[in-house]
Amino acid sequence: MNDRHVMDPIAELAANVALPFEEARAMPKSVYTSQAFLDAEMEKVFSREWYCAGRASSLQEVGDYIAFELAGQPLMVIMGKDGTIHCQSNVCLHRMSTLLVGRGNARLITCPYHGWTYEADGTLRAAPAMKANEAFCKEHYRLPQVKCEVWLGWVMVSLNPKATPVATHFADVEDMIRPFDLANYTEWFHEHFVWDTNWKILAENFMESYHLPVCHAGTIGGLSKIDEMICPPSPPHFNWHTILKDPAFRIACAHPNNTRMEGDLRRTTFLLALYPSLLITLTPGYFWYLSLHPKAVGLVHVAFGGGMCNDFLGDADVPELFATLKGLLDKVNVEDKGCTERVYRGLCSDMAVPGHLSPLERPNYDFATYLSRMTRSG
Repeated sequence: MNDRHVMDPIAELAANVALPFEEARAMPKSVYTSQAFLDAEMEKVFSREWYCAGRASSLQEVGDYIAFELAGQPLMVIMGKDGTIHCQSNVCLHRMSTLLVGRGNARLITCPYHGWTYEADGTLRAAPAMKANEAFCKEHYRLPQVKCEVWLGWVMVSLNPKATPVATHFADVEDMIRPFDLANYTEWFHEHFVWDTNWKILAENFMESYHLPVCHAGTIGGLSKIDEMICPPSPPHFNWHTILKDPAFRIACAHPNNTRMEGDLRRTTFLLALYPSLLITLTPGYFWYLSLHPKAVGLVHVAFGGGMCNDFLGDADVPELFATLKGLLDKVNVEDKGCTERVYRGLCSDMAVPGHLSPLERPNYDFATYLSRMTRSG
């Protein structure tokens, strides 16, 4: 659908969230189909907020890196010689080629176009055939640095140099999940894929478990008890809900050696949506996450990762149990892909009308309120 069918999606969304939750409807379809709204998200959301580039446990050695794009900016996070992870531009300072691709290790970063070579900290090490240029000074070159912080094991970056420290911004998240000791989890897998849907549809799909019994009838739907789901009103910068796991699902529950947790918390799963686009399923035994970034109105890039709590590292059968879990997560992703891509196709219809929200979709309403606030900001 092109913008000629859309009447000011920012104003439409503002009117949508002006209603109390008890009367709320799903977001207007224009916020998913309008290029103007995506442009506003890039400028006022992804260019200003904290974005997750991955887990620090995947960047262990000097030169370990993850290359990615944030709001149109090619970036990399990389482990430096000083033992710290930092973020910098992924664009050569000569003829402006991009440098690194995907994930890997580059103790020296060499431009694939003319061979200019940078240290892991972004300083220029060598530039072939430049001595005849009298204005060239190698010491004047360093890849531009970007705000980067490691928080609870997550590598968080922001293009906004004035962004509130992430530990302050998400302090209430940290307080809520403190007994999980999230920094004590190690990433075991990391994948990337692109789905044919709007990024917010996938984000909302994660935020509500109302769809589990139907969309996931072939996998986890039968284990999803709607009457046990808690979906409270959320703070301005994240939302959450919880599900209780069956104690027989051992790797989803606290390890016997875990003395940090008591009672039902030992089998509680938190589903956390840290705005704009870090989505975390956290159990006492394992975690998995999605970090979303729009590629176009109807395309979303997904970084998908997960792993185990280190409490389980000494258990001989945990690799086998986790492999079974990963197989289940892959099947769940296939189901989610089908559901979210059908939603996008449906809301592009001229006859599509957003319906009223279930009480189990309270996180979606809070997410819509956040997006409205951000896109209307100066």
